[in-house]
Amino acid sequence: MTSALRPVQRIEARQFVLDHHRHHGWVSGFLWLHGLAGEGDALVGIAVVGRPVARALQDGLTMEVTRLCTDGAPNGCSMLYGAARRAAIAKGYRRGLTYILASETGTSLRAAGWRFLWRVPGRSWDTPSRPRTDKHPTEDKAAYGWGDWPATADFTA
Repeated sequence: MTSALRPVQRIEARQFVLDHHRHHGWVSGFLWLHGLAGEGDALVGIAVVGRPVARALQDGLTMEVTRLCTDGAPNGCSMLYGAARRAAIAKGYRRGLTYILASETGTSLRAAGWRFLWRVPGRSWDTPSRPRTDKHPTEDKAAYGWGDWPATADFTA
């Protein structure tokens, strides 16, 4: 079975993420979407691209893949990360990033030309002054990206 990129509408992408993403729900906003079609043009993967979640990185030239998931389609994640990068470059973006759990390998990202940037300590949003229920993993994250980034040791965001 081969997979191919295909357009996808928000409603279909949202349902796919809700059905298949292991630890997050749908996003509150995005810039563009990529779909991945399998046999019979059925949706087998989705990439959601938006502005960086971290305000310090919202310079207008940086994109972030905020959700990516597949139903296990072979090489699907690499295809979607590669498509997101190519589209961003075509739109004039200078750099891109995404975050994965530290327990994930990053193989698909490296296969798509992304590189490890930095590690982010895991944390909870729950505080005494603002109690919250964590709906996401609180383990460390690894940032991967492409493009013109400062050296890892020089980065302070």
